[in-house]
Amino acid sequence: MTLRNIAIIAHVDHGKTTLVDQLLAQSGAFRANEAHAERAMDSNDQERERGITILAKCTSVLWHGEAGETRINIIDTPGHADFGGEVERILGMVDGCLLLVDAEEGVMPQTKFVLGKALKLGLRPVVVLNKVDRPNAEPDRVLNDAFDLFAALGATDEQLDFPHIYASGKQGWATLDLAKPSDNLGPLFDLIVAHTPPPEAEPRIDEPARLLAVLIEADPYLGRLLTGPIESGRLTPGMAIKALSRDGKEIERGRITKLLAFRGLKRTGVDEAFAGDIVAIAGLSKATVADTLCAMEVTEPLPAQPIDPPTIAITVTINDSPLAGRDGDKVQSRVIRARLLAEAQANVAIKVAETEEKDALEIAGRGELQLGVLIETLRREGFELSISRPRVVYQTDPDTGERLEPIEEVVVDVDEDYSGVVIEKLSARKAELTDMVPSGAGKTRLTFLAPSRALIGYQGEFLTDTRGSGVLNRLFARYEPYKGAIEGRRNGVLVSNSDGDMAAFALWNLEDRGVMFVGAGEKTYQGMIIGENARPDDLDVNPMKAKQLTNIRSAGKDEAIRLTPPRRPTLEQAIAYIEEDELVEVTPRAIRLRKRVLNPTFRKKRMREDA
Repeated sequence: MTLRNIAIIAHVDHGKTTLVDQLLAQSGAFRANEAHAERAMDSNDQERERGITILAKCTSVLWHGEAGETRINIIDTPGHADFGGEVERILGMVDGCLLLVDAEEGVMPQTKFVLGKALKLGLRPVVVLNKVDRPNAEPDRVLNDAFDLFAALGATDEQLDFPHIYASGKQGWATLDLAKPSDNLGPLFDLIVAHTPPPEAEPRIDEPARLLAVLIEADPYLGRLLTGPIESGRLTPGMAIKALSRDGKEIERGRITKLLAFRGLKRTGVDEAFAGDIVAIAGLSKATVADTLCAMEVTEPLPAQPIDPPTIAITVTINDSPLAGRDGDKVQSRVIRARLLAEAQANVAIKVAETEEKDALEIAGRGELQLGVLIETLRREGFELSISRPRVVYQTDPDTGERLEPIEEVVVDVDEDYSGVVIEKLSARKAELTDMVPSGAGKTRLTFLAPSRALIGYQGEFLTDTRGSGVLNRLFARYEPYKGAIEGRRNGVLVSNSDGDMAAFALWNLEDRGVMFVGAGEKTYQGMIIGENARPDDLDVNPMKAKQLTNIRSAGKDEAIRLTPPRRPTLEQAIAYIEEDELVEVTPRAIRLRKRVLNPTFRKKRMREDA
């Protein structure tokens, strides 16, 4: 039996996980009568709710094709640029990859990102033109765009000579020629086996055992699990191993308590694993991602792929509002600190650092979505937190001492009628329009280079301007000199001036002032933001004022109060909405916006001092 290790890479929502579902089903990984969920690889609750892949996951299938029996280890990777740290590590543990491109949307920013990483590592991708069954699909145009992208990224002649195949992941078929229809994924399986080389490590089976840890997770029964490819030798349960850091320092010694291999969707214990296979090891407590797990006689660590630096940071503090401690059971700063440090060990794309403030930590990551997913995870675990406004991570030019800020490539697909307002809004945020082309079906594709800080909080405004029909994708490009001040939020907020339960009568009267974020009967406190003011200044209001009743004026005398449904922001929207003097209060049951200084007198005094 031969072995192949491949990763499936693509832009978000181009069909990676759906295709893996079909590969598993057609290879016999499921019994005919076995119940299995759609998008089986998206096992995380948030992945199912958001419809995206957040964590890379490994699976394995057996294929009996033209080349005989082959075990194919397949790794499903995230498609969103915020989780690019996962993709970068994964590509180092495979020998080939499938580059999925939507036959209608075409080449997108994350396509460029993941392809650049794959080419840099010397991989020869197989291009899969997915969703060719869509009515507006243009596979020939997309194939030409893919070739141009390969050339622009400096692909070698061998990499430019890439094979391509047409597929419908949803319907479960692939064909090398659209004129010759197929009803299964057999042609894709055979192309993977023919084009992907066997693992380079296979001949090194007699050398001392070495494995590079690429993924890490915590198992309630086995402890820390480290997953990666075996670069040489063989591993067995009970074997004595040690962990070496990237610079060759010994971290710890231990024994393999459990050796797990991937078989379909399940991880099963095996008695032995050989060079070239991808396995998970239990038994070490300190080793982490990018460390080398090896036999005792090994002294040199395996080279690990460097990770791109984070571009956005937030400050996380304890929840000190008057409603603190009512929902969550993890409210102490030491508990929050321990959990965040543990997350930083498992997720190398996130950095956690101390701050000058008491009980506060700074978390830096790739983007608002990645940080939002982390905060949502903590919230579901019972934590209560206060989150600051995101800010970009600046760098300093070592030669000139000039401040540099992260610049992102922004690709926008909008209806032609809305292209003008998008260009106007992004130009006001210091973005530069670099390309503008029609993309078919009455849509225009705009490409910008924009500062990362200009895009914080823009997503909601963009959806409003395009009536919900626009699609915005962004990808970190490079660092450039600071672009200057950018106008922030134009509207002020409505701030509660006392504590208690909000009254429907008061909110009904306040609707003339702006948009409400809360509903009647909910608890509020002094300094809590309850809505958006229609004017640019902040306004302190009383949301608890009830209708005055007398012996001749009853509660039901006047017309019934009908409130406009509140605009409740999601976690990502709330984090992007707030200003520097505001915080997001996150609990397991609620997301509230508040002023950093709750007392209005102290708040005005601080504003005078800052002025």
